[in-house]
Amino acid sequence: MARRPDLVGLTVLAMLSVRASHPYELHRFIVDTHKDYVTGLPRSLYHAVERLAAEELIVPVETSREGRRPERTVYEITDEGLRELATRLRTLLENPGAERRTFTAAVSLMGVLPVPDALRALRTRAASIEGSLASMNAHLKALKDGGLPDVLMIEVDYERALSETELAWLRDLIARLESGELDWPSTVRRELLEGVLGEP
Repeated sequence: MARRPDLVGLTVLAMLSVRASHPYELHRFIVDTHKDYVTGLPRSLYHAVERLAAEELIVPVETSREGRRPERTVYEITDEGLRELATRLRTLLENPGAERRTFTAAVSLMGVLPVPDALRALRTRAASIEGSLASMNAHLKALKDGGLPDVLMIEVDYERALSETELAWLRDLIARLESGELDWPSTVRRELLEGVLGEP
C-alpha cells in the first residue's frame, strides 16, 4: 500500500521556506488561512516538527521565553529541506493520487515554488488527466456498445465529470500563469506570509 503524503510536514517546510518561525506561529498561520487539510492540530504539527528536525530538514536556531509562557523554539529550513520541499510539492502537483485533499494541499502551497516549476508540474497533471479522460471515454463507449444500461455506468460518468472539471480548472490556471495574470514574486510572497504570521 502506498504511503500517504505527509501534508502537515509539507506545510511546515513551506512556511519555514518563507521565514524562520516557532510552532505556535505555524499553528496560527494554518488556522488563520484555513488550511483545513491539516488535521489533528496541534499535536500533528508538533510531531511533524520533531520528525523534520530528526531528518535534518529543519534546525532550531533560537529559543526564547516570554514571561511565564513555555519556551518557544524557532526553526529554520535547511538547504536539504528546501530541496525536499520542492521535490515533494512538484510530485504532489503532478500526481496527487486518488485523494483530492492532497491536490488541494499541493495547490495551496505551490506559491513557494518558482512559477516555471509550478507551471511544469501543472502541465504534467493536465496531460495525465487528458490521458485518463481518453481511457474513461473509451471504456464508457465500449460498455454502452456492449448494451450495458447507463445506470450501471453512472459512477464512471461521475468520475469523468470530476476529471473534466479539474482539467478545465487546470487549463485556466495554466493560462493565467502563462499570461502573467497570476504570479508570485518572492518579495510579494514574503510580504503576504509575514502579514499573516505577524511582524518579521
